[in-house]
Amino acid sequence: MTTTDWRALAASVTYPTGLLIGGRWEAGSERHEVVTPIDGTVIAEVAFATAADVDRAVASARAAFDDRRWAGMAPADRKDVLVRWAHLVNEHADQLAVLTTLEMGKPAREAKAIDVRACHRTLRWFGEAVDKVLDEMPKVGDTSWAMIEREPAGVVGAVTPWNFPLTLETWKIAPALAVGCSMVLKPAENSPLTALYVAQLALEAGLPEGVLNVVNGTGPVAGAALAGHMDVDIITFTGSTTTGRAIMTAAAQSNMKRPYLELGGKGANIVFADADLDKAAAAAAWAVTYNAGQMCTAGSRLVVHESVKDEVLGKVLDAMTALQPADPLDDSAPIGAIASARQLDTIHGIVLEGLDDRGRLLVGGEPVLTETGGSYYPPTVVDDLIPDSLLAQKEVFGPVLSVLTFSTDEEAIRIGNATNYGLASAVWTNDLSRARKTSKALRMGTVWVNCYEEGDLTVPFGGVKQSGFGSDKSLHAMDKFTDLKTTWIELS
Repeated sequence: MTTTDWRALAASVTYPTGLLIGGRWEAGSERHEVVTPIDGTVIAEVAFATAADVDRAVASARAAFDDRRWAGMAPADRKDVLVRWAHLVNEHADQLAVLTTLEMGKPAREAKAIDVRACHRTLRWFGEAVDKVLDEMPKVGDTSWAMIEREPAGVVGAVTPWNFPLTLETWKIAPALAVGCSMVLKPAENSPLTALYVAQLALEAGLPEGVLNVVNGTGPVAGAALAGHMDVDIITFTGSTTTGRAIMTAAAQSNMKRPYLELGGKGANIVFADADLDKAAAAAAWAVTYNAGQMCTAGSRLVVHESVKDEVLGKVLDAMTALQPADPLDDSAPIGAIASARQLDTIHGIVLEGLDDRGRLLVGGEPVLTETGGSYYPPTVVDDLIPDSLLAQKEVFGPVLSVLTFSTDEEAIRIGNATNYGLASAVWTNDLSRARKTSKALRMGTVWVNCYEEGDLTVPFGGVKQSGFGSDKSLHAMDKFTDLKTTWIELS
């Protein structure tokens, strides 16, 4: 696809704009404008769910679960539907990519290569896993049988964010549906289009009516209704720690549904003096600018040994000169737009507040391309920070790099752990013993060694501390949506 192709598709792509409840599209009583961060124009008007709409969606999911139209299918048949759905995603890759770009500003080239690919692979991987997850029958003696069965937990509520809409939606949808649950999905209010398009493909793939329902809407209305609903068995959420706390409280105060939360992060790239400094610097620049820094795993702290600090920082600044924001429909755009004007204001506000607290601005620090009407922020680097300064502690969720130094291995570990978050960080060293010691000491859900943001569907993704709990990806993700049931049969 060329820039011309992306622009033409952006002007012609069609998609649902309603609520999906019980396998049918509904116009809804409330409508909301979707604004593209590319130039600030309105690109769509979609239905927004009321609390009553959420009630009907949950009732639809409950009916689909109770009559076992999906949970009662042979695993091989559920697999066929999920794999067919994955193939449809692949066939509609260009449309899904351009919708991702329009609604949240990611370069279309990357949306197709990364987000759509992840969506396709996730549906296919969990589809293929459906009939390969086995129950257990432990040895308990000659006169008794014991069976341990994994049963689908019931109705799952999922609330997903705007930064990786396709990826993070299917990380929740695929394992939940694979084990036989039904679901009500609430996508982020400013990025519902990809969720609606993927749901339409699910119906085409043969997913029974009511198994997947989509209720666009706001967090305080639709999200809160799901989190506090007495007939939702599990609530799974990716987003801010503040909202995660509210969801956890609502889950406890309603029917004590199980919450699974994937929250914020303040990732560190810890660079020791013996590391491959070229590789570490290139990764540090990429890790805080990819997706315009709007990642919970963003490497927003560069923690570098004092003896190589100037060399590494120089290389990072050089790399960032080629990572400037541009129109994401341009096929050569290194990075795209910030997802919304509100998020742009948030990023800039945190930078200004942080500089008032401490730090020296080296590059960036002001919105750019303002004449377009869109939301763009350049790579920004702040030096001379200490571990407890605001920019070293607060999740910015933008392309803002905080630079800190250390002198000993123990100090590097202390700085790496000196945050309320515990999602992901990286260690750069050619000393295997140092790599193992440091990675073991970091309280993170994921530690990368001599790389950043690597992974696979076979490995779990989740955090510790205030980054939440409950793994997305891998077979462990399926465990979240099942209940263990023991049946004991006495034979004598």
